[in-house]
Amino acid sequence: MTVVPPTSEQLSAIARRYGLDLSEADLDSFAEICGAAIGSYDRVAELYARSRPTAPVRDFAHVKPDDNPLGAWYVTTDITEADSGPLAGRRVVVKDNVSVAGVPMMNGSVTVEGHVPLRDATVVSRLLAAGATIAGKTVCEDLCFSGGSHTAATGPVRNPWDTTRTTGGSSSGNAALLAAGEVDLAIGGDQGGSVRMPASFSGVVGHKPTHGLVPYTGAFPIEATVDHLGPMTRTVRDAALLLGIIAGPDGQDPRQSGHTAQDYLAAVDEGVDGLRIGLLTEGFGIPGLSDPEVDASVRRTAARLTGMGAEVVEASVPWHADALHLWNVIATEGATAQMIDGNGYGLNWSGLYDPELIAHYGARRTVHGGDLSETVKYVALTGRYTLDTYHGGHYAMARNLVGELTAAYDAALADVDVLVLPTTPIRATEIPGPDVSRADYIARALEMVPNTAPFNVTGHPATSVPADQAGGLPVGLQIVGPRWDDALCLRVAAAVERQAGGFPAAPRD
Repeated sequence: MTVVPPTSEQLSAIARRYGLDLSEADLDSFAEICGAAIGSYDRVAELYARSRPTAPVRDFAHVKPDDNPLGAWYVTTDITEADSGPLAGRRVVVKDNVSVAGVPMMNGSVTVEGHVPLRDATVVSRLLAAGATIAGKTVCEDLCFSGGSHTAATGPVRNPWDTTRTTGGSSSGNAALLAAGEVDLAIGGDQGGSVRMPASFSGVVGHKPTHGLVPYTGAFPIEATVDHLGPMTRTVRDAALLLGIIAGPDGQDPRQSGHTAQDYLAAVDEGVDGLRIGLLTEGFGIPGLSDPEVDASVRRTAARLTGMGAEVVEASVPWHADALHLWNVIATEGATAQMIDGNGYGLNWSGLYDPELIAHYGARRTVHGGDLSETVKYVALTGRYTLDTYHGGHYAMARNLVGELTAAYDAALADVDVLVLPTTPIRATEIPGPDVSRADYIARALEMVPNTAPFNVTGHPATSVPADQAGGLPVGLQIVGPRWDDALCLRVAAAVERQAGGFPAAPRD
């Protein structure tokens, strides 16, 4: 589109915002000078049009409510591009913050609704090259900022174990469809636990890779320092298989440091004989939050690994009790600056952008901001207030303190091989009703993150697997390992699965 030069009146509003104190004559002068610079913008658009991709024609279907009782499907597809490969014959779903070219993307939000990506995300290209069938896009929470499954613009996603309860978020549709046995594998996104929390509440496996191991290219960002994509599956072996396919540099994501994929499948067969497993003391008994039955389940499940040759000990990381405060500041101000004011991507980024998504979302956000979830509104209001008042100083403090937090976990991981703690300190809560108070709506979206969010800011790999159930509901056990040793997390996760004799499936009608 042709860029319209600014008027003196438009520049006057900008000058007031920046305190530039310009006279009318100054503004008229700048209007002429600024207008002359606009030609570069038009030329960039012309040059970009030469290489702008064309989306492939791919069939998709919106699912009728009667055929979507869990509210988990956004659209269904049947996309296969290779007849053979390690995922041949496997049905994979993709969280709807991940681009599948030619297929609508909503990211759980009215502000993104109507966007059709032109490019496949890197992880989607890798799935298709491995023979997978992309079976559809799954509902996720509004702009992915919720650990509950009640904030998507399309309505709540229901837990197959108890349809009155949350599946967890924001990869809510993935968890519901996996737990219900409707799909084989899924790709989720995780900025504060959004792979692991729904895995915990829904009784499936979720792995958040080391930050930068899996390219985030083609997924809707929240905050570059905490963005992750990872596998969600029903078995640990499938998680290891899927991670091996999607991991490794793509040359387009500067979050990546060059680490290549390992043989994660081989790791799951190695067992835990001789490993030292540390129960992270501060992850249990969180005041005012932890469910004693959840704590007991995780401790009991971990203790059984001693029968497989592991040593289980206590491991204290006092920093863990304050880790959530770092994430709160980073996620709130970072998401405000990047996801909201920066229309998803922000600036100062050397990776691959999605200009069409930025323009579409930016235009709709200014019109449909009132339709955003209460959680996103809360983040925007808090983040913009603190940025305007304290100018990002607290974000800078938090990012600097991440080094201390990381070192504290690393010190513990020098004494034990992995850390184990409840993924979510609570079991799945009931989905809030339409008349719920704003305070309770937001609490049900964010209360479950204290044990997952810390590892988004430090980048450590973390796997959630089902522990013993409590009151007929799933409980998640989280395994945290040294950075870049995702294989070790999956190795311990596989031992938990073996000692359980496999993870139970959700009941079916």
